[in-house]
Amino acid sequence: MTRLITQQTLAELTRAAKESPRLRKNLNFHTSNDSACHRLLNALEPGTYVAPHRHLHTEKDETMMVIRGSFGVLLFDEQGVISETVVLSQTQGSLGITIPAGVFHSMVALESGSIFFESKAGPYAALAEEEKAQWAPAEGDSACVAYLQNMTAQFA
Repeated sequence: MTRLITQQTLAELTRAAKESPRLRKNLNFHTSNDSACHRLLNALEPGTYVAPHRHLHTEKDETMMVIRGSFGVLLFDEQGVISETVVLSQTQGSLGITIPAGVFHSMVALESGSIFFESKAGPYAALAEEEKAQWAPAEGDSACVAYLQNMTAQFA
């Protein structure tokens, strides 16, 4: 089935992200979590916390392309030290990034209404313990606010 991505699609996705307790919302184009290729739009609002993580399966490289707004992408070493930061934006920095499997990463929304397109291999599998950054707070932990402020400050 053909599916158009319109300005209205982006506006509705942004509204849903703003209304979500997690301040983010995705729109999947793959038919199920078992699909071999996952393609989706992901709307993130400032204040959402994406816990640093990695994907260990060798086919789980992630490619992200900014559609609207801007994001700060953070790459970390094994100990949690920031090894690289990248701004994704249509007007400055880079338009997209491919993050290799095994690299710890996170991102922050730098402005309201930010949306990116993401593609990675399926099927979906919840993160295993060794894919979670043990040196960063888990989503929902009270330390998330300070950790997110530190990540966001990397792009000030």
